Amino acid sequence: MSRLRGTVGLAFTQLRRDRTRTVLVIVGIALAVLASTMLATVGLGVAETGERKFDQSGRDLWITGGPLRFDPGAVGGVRNQLQDAHRLEQRIAARDDVRTAAALSFQTVYVSDDGREFETVVGTGAPAVAGAVQLTEGEGFTRGDPHYADGTYEGPMTREVVVDPRTAVLFDVGINDTLYIGGTLAAARENEFRVVGISPTFSNFLGSPTVVLHLSELQEVTGTTGNDAATIVTIDVAEGASVESVERDLQAQYPEYSVRTNREQLRSTLQRQAVVIASGGSLAVFASLAGAALTVNLLLSYVYQRRRELAALKAVGLSTRTLVGMTVIQAVLLGLAGGLIGAGLTAVSIPLVNGVAGALVGFGSVVALDGTVLLAGVGLAVAISGVAGTIASLRVARLDPLEQLG
Repeated sequence: MSRLRGTVGLAFTQLRRDRTRTVLVIVGIALAVLASTMLATVGLGVAETGERKFDQSGRDLWITGGPLRFDPGAVGGVRNQLQDAHRLEQRIAARDDVRTAAALSFQTVYVSDDGREFETVVGTGAPAVAGAVQLTEGEGFTRGDPHYADGTYEGPMTREVVVDPRTAVLFDVGINDTLYIGGTLAAARENEFRVVGISPTFSNFLGSPTVVLHLSELQEVTGTTGNDAATIVTIDVAEGASVESVERDLQAQYPEYSVRTNREQLRSTLQRQAVVIASGGSLAVFASLAGAALTVNLLLSYVYQRRRELAALKAVGLSTRTLVGMTVIQAVLLGLAGGLIGAGLTAVSIPLVNGVAGALVGFGSVVALDGTVLLAGVGLAVAISGVAGTIASLRVARLDPLEQLG
């Protein structure tokens, strides 16, 4: 124990004497830990945010016709792949084990409060009524979708719109104010809608300002009435019914579509981002390897710069084992200090990153603070530094006092 205490004391003394190199190593390790832990917490945060958004939707099952496809050359910019959506919704809603079914469509639309200056926002075709969405103001839509009129699209348009709070602020509108909405500028100027409600439901889920119209009316103003297309059908199963059983039955009944639970839909979404996820993982590995290389290089440089001093200590009787132990202990201490600082920087940076993400994409919790990840980052820093110290100690063991001091 006395030998260990002496070795630790000597290691501390050497680190204090060479403060510049000590700080440089600690900063390098801290940055490597920061990069690794931030990427890991982003991955966890995205998964948690996605799962929370799906759970908050209040739906049990999702039916899609395939991945969402963008079509920049078409009105609305989104290619919806569920066909004959109204009838599909009606058939599913008629089942005894289904409480509600709602066909949803997402398109990009032009919106203006004066018919002259337009902004593009997400247009959602959905049943925006109390119970289907969270209404903070107003009564919401007239029940049903009268303009659909059994597929003729000749029924009266209600010209009702529900907006989210950000859209309300953007256009300075409230209940009974009007907005011009359409898939093209010409269509928007011809279609005026009355605000009948304010709801954050779809903007919370999509992370962007939204206007919600009856499905048939969104199809009308975006020119997609021909095939009654929708993006997705959401399903809330009846009380006491098995979600898994309803999923199996619907998948067998509609094999051309994908039927998924909340968790399966989230997993499918993440799988489509495999390249991005793999890139993030690669960056985390690269950051760790770069930190290890930097640590090894700096410790080897430290040994080289202090070779005469170390050789002198060896010449006056300090054992090789003590010198090697001192080098390894120094490396571990540097790793511990760098790891703790890197973990601290991660914890401090998370609110800032979430703030920026909230401003840019509408989701304010894409980075999740996870104690396990921070501890893993510190442990990784100590482990890498221990390996680096072991490599550096091999040079210490090979020091020849006569050669260095001669």
